[in-house]
Amino acid sequence: MKKMSADSPIPFTSILDRFDSNLWAFHILVPEAVSKIFLDQGNARVVCTLNDTLSFQCALMPKGEGVYFININKKIRDELKLKLGMQVQASLVRDDSTYGLPMPEELRELLELDEEGDRLFHALTPGKQRNLLYIAGQPKTSDKRIERALVLVEHLKANGGKIDFKQLYHDLKANK
Repeated sequence: MKKMSADSPIPFTSILDRFDSNLWAFHILVPEAVSKIFLDQGNARVVCTLNDTLSFQCALMPKGEGVYFININKKIRDELKLKLGMQVQASLVRDDSTYGLPMPEELRELLELDEEGDRLFHALTPGKQRNLLYIAGQPKTSDKRIERALVLVEHLKANGGKIDFKQLYHDLKANK
């Protein structure tokens, strides 16, 4: 049997399930043999493709007792018309991107222009960087993404490189 590598898509079948939790909701379980391939190579960040249709960057999340899952958000469920209990064809490949999420062009350009903002952003943990990338990339229009990027960078500068999520939420709302 050929040894599987995290560099090539590793397919599996799972069922869309739901946790009885306020923290996590819809997810698919990843077979232990599949998650082990990635985790043994030090990779929890993956690109998941569902039903050969939609690919997205995500993390293998620990459920406990060696079991891992992938969150499936509403946007993905709606796009693929997934319902609780449906079988899902999935494949995973190592995510070798810099941040584990796409860098919005508007934020990238701002960081290239703002040396202090760039330094503060890159001093954040990878998880905090992904939080900000997610926030910056949400708006549909470039103008809104520029506004978000400006608010995010100014927030970092005003807080000495720390993120106060409550204050950031207010800063973003005030900028609407």
